[in-house]
Amino acid sequence: MSISYQTLEDADYKGWNEQLNQKDSLDVLKWAFATFGDELVYSCSFGAEGMVLIDLISKVKKDAKIIFLDTDFHFKETYELIEKVKNRYPELQIELIKPSLTPIEQASEYGEVLWKTNPDLCCQIRKLTPLEGVLSKHRAWISGLRREQSPTRANTQFINRDDRFKSIKVCPLIHWTEEEIWMYIKLHQLSYNALHDQNFPSIGCEYCTKAVLPGEDPRSGRWAGTQKTECGLHLNNQPKK
Repeated sequence: MSISYQTLEDADYKGWNEQLNQKDSLDVLKWAFATFGDELVYSCSFGAEGMVLIDLISKVKKDAKIIFLDTDFHFKETYELIEKVKNRYPELQIELIKPSLTPIEQASEYGEVLWKTNPDLCCQIRKLTPLEGVLSKHRAWISGLRREQSPTRANTQFINRDDRFKSIKVCPLIHWTEEEIWMYIKLHQLSYNALHDQNFPSIGCEYCTKAVLPGEDPRSGRWAGTQKTECGLHLNNQPKK
């Protein structure tokens, strides 16, 4: 029987996590690629965690599939970083996934600043729907979630049932601290987004991300001034009708 979201029970996830409980991130990635092979894809935002995961993945599967949800609204520094990563890891299959609507088409249909008037819908159009299309063709996906990032991520396991995308989500970095992420980046001389040096700990779209002050929540720069804290990729619920 093929392992897939549809065939798994809660006990299967529990068993996997008990099996991997004492393993490190590299072991989790080895298990994931051995289990899902080419049907495993990494959805990367090219943040600090992304740089660590890309380097680890390259040690396990040099030609792994990596996607970036290109909303058309990212900072130029993010696009520059992607080019650096492509040059450092030429065998990785890095693909930029675009929404079905161009920015001009979205503005015509929903208004010029949808990210302000309805940020959830903007994320749905430019992130969630494109990722749904990718994951419909893969059995599992990798994410760089860490437990310390926010309360909504505190219970993340290595292997997770993802009801939002009807997929299996693998999170190898759940135990890493921010300090450990940056230690790894410095030790291995990895490239990273230049905005991190300008008080941008969490980087998303240009219109929805601002710098944070010392002592502020690292994610407070995302959708500042709104109640929104997540784009929806990691909210484990059913898609909105």
